[in-house]
Amino acid sequence: MRYLALLLLAPWLLILGWAYASYPKSLPRTTTRRLFDTLVLLLAFSAAVAAGLAGFDAVPLPAPDEAGLRASGAIWQQVLPALCGYGAFAGVLALALPLRARLWRRLPPAPPPEA
Repeated sequence: MRYLALLLLAPWLLILGWAYASYPKSLPRTTTRRLFDTLVLLLAFSAAVAAGLAGFDAVPLPAPDEAGLRASGAIWQQVLPALCGYGAFAGVLALALPLRARLWRRLPPAPPPEA
C-alpha cells in the first residue's frame, strides 16, 4: 500500500513530464537540451517518489478501537503521499522551466555590419 498513491498519480506525472519535454516549441532542440530535460525529469520523478514515501510515513494512523477496527482517517495515508509527490514533481519542473528558457532562449539576429 506504500506505493498505491504514487501508482495512481503516475499517469498524470507522465502527462506533465511529456508536456514539459515537448513545449515550448520555440526553444531549440539540441542534444544538450534533451539531456537537460531528461535529467530534470529523472530528478522530478525521484523527488516525487521520495516526497510520496515521506508523506506516507508522516501520517499517523488512528488507534484501533476495542473491536480492533479503525474508525476513519486511514485515507490520509493515500492522500498525503499523492499531494506531496505531485508538489515535489511540480516544484522541480517549476524551477527548471525558467532555467531552461534562460539557457536556450533564442538570441535576436545580429545587426548587419556597418560600412
